[in-house]
Amino acid sequence: MGRLVVIEGLDGAGKNTLTHRLLDALSALGVRATTVAFPRYDADVHAELARDALHGRLGDVADSVHAMAVLFALDRRAAADDLRKELAGHDLVLVDRYVASNAAYGAARLHQGARGEFVAWVHALEIERFGLPVPDRHLLLDVPRTVAAERAAHRERTQPGRTRDRYESDADLQDRTAEVYRELAAAGWLAPWTVLDGAAGLAPTDPGWAALADDLARPRDPR
Repeated sequence: MGRLVVIEGLDGAGKNTLTHRLLDALSALGVRATTVAFPRYDADVHAELARDALHGRLGDVADSVHAMAVLFALDRRAAADDLRKELAGHDLVLVDRYVASNAAYGAARLHQGARGEFVAWVHALEIERFGLPVPDRHLLLDVPRTVAAERAAHRERTQPGRTRDRYESDADLQDRTAEVYRELAAAGWLAPWTVLDGAAGLAPTDPGWAALADDLARPRDPR
């Protein structure tokens, strides 16, 4: 069974870039790795509905923190069997956003922290009730909200149809979400966390890059 490594961070933190750089580095080390990204907006009806809600196309659905969280959670539940197959067929599966994303954004919307009721509710829903695979590791791209916002705005300008949604355009929400992510990392929620400087980036020539790839390439602890 392969290791499940999750990459988390704000919108515009650089998760997609890190995911594909790591995939290349791990492949060069002989690691059988693949990637999965959530939400699966173009592959799952629940994610599609969540996207519609975030763009104001489903009435007041987006006003409900729990309703939005359920839609995102159902997307992962629908993908759970395929995710297990990927884990069975690879040494490592890199996931761009996972359960912690639901916990961080929902808690931030409710002005709660990592030890609040909402984070516990997400754990009960996605891990206990839905039985989603538990991560082996989290990588948090910690980046100032202003940097993430600039990247998201650039993406909006340069990628047709990539209009920022309700969450992405809410600066205060992004600030609060970043803080909840840091709290989740400090608490080791679900799995150990490694915090990376998302503002500076981690170029392939950086000495830390090889160390990170080597660390992830280690086989799962059999204990």
